[in-house]
Amino acid sequence: MFWAGALFMVLLIVVAVVGPTMRHHYLEPVAQPFLEPSSKFWLGTDEQGRDLFARLAFGARMSIFIGLTVQAVALMVGILVGVAGVFAPKWVAGPVMRLTDAMFAFPDILLAILIIGIVGMGFLPVVIALSVTAWPPVARLVMTQCRALKEREFVTASRALGTPTIALVRGHVLPHVWSVLLAVSMVELAGTILSESALSFLGIGVQAPDPSWGSMINVGRAELQSHPMVLFWPCLALSLTIFALNFLGDALRERSDPRNL
Repeated sequence: MFWAGALFMVLLIVVAVVGPTMRHHYLEPVAQPFLEPSSKFWLGTDEQGRDLFARLAFGARMSIFIGLTVQAVALMVGILVGVAGVFAPKWVAGPVMRLTDAMFAFPDILLAILIIGIVGMGFLPVVIALSVTAWPPVARLVMTQCRALKEREFVTASRALGTPTIALVRGHVLPHVWSVLLAVSMVELAGTILSESALSFLGIGVQAPDPSWGSMINVGRAELQSHPMVLFWPCLALSLTIFALNFLGDALRERSDPRNL
């Protein structure tokens, strides 16, 4: 499953890079609407006669780019908050931990919708909204790992030798956390892509004319009875991507488990 997921993600990234303009431009009508898959149009055409493969490939590009951007922001903020919650002075650690706990009181998708309603719709608001909802789980995971590592012998010995806190965290704590964070990030990346698709499905995510898997699913839903393949392809791409990332995350989590080392 690990190699199947890895192979699929490599192919998806290649398609996302070259697919939107490889045969036809993803924004240009090139034929009659709702053509069946053929050698010229691999997945057929949509309601405006645009190449479905090109639009699906651009949707993959948007989903991957938004997912990776959100996860990068979540890792940076989550690591900073998580480390501060354990190693910072109490007057800093206390409020940081309470803020992290408070963030879990809000349902992620509803908080994202609220932020987009305040900031506006488009690519950047989606990244901001999903980043705000993505960092608390990372922060809690880092806090848990740092608390466990803080009492380990090598950390205690390093503190006894007078190692500054920043150097201690960078040299002795974070290297033991990266493998777990990488595994969890794969699963969180799948959740981020799914959330972006949900926002685009509702019409408040990536805006037309740029396609997103969520907006393509919304359009295909209206054509379900007459042209079901328009709905089938983005649903299939989204489902396979979620499965592949979960396979990768589960495999990496097993490999990073100390009991399996």
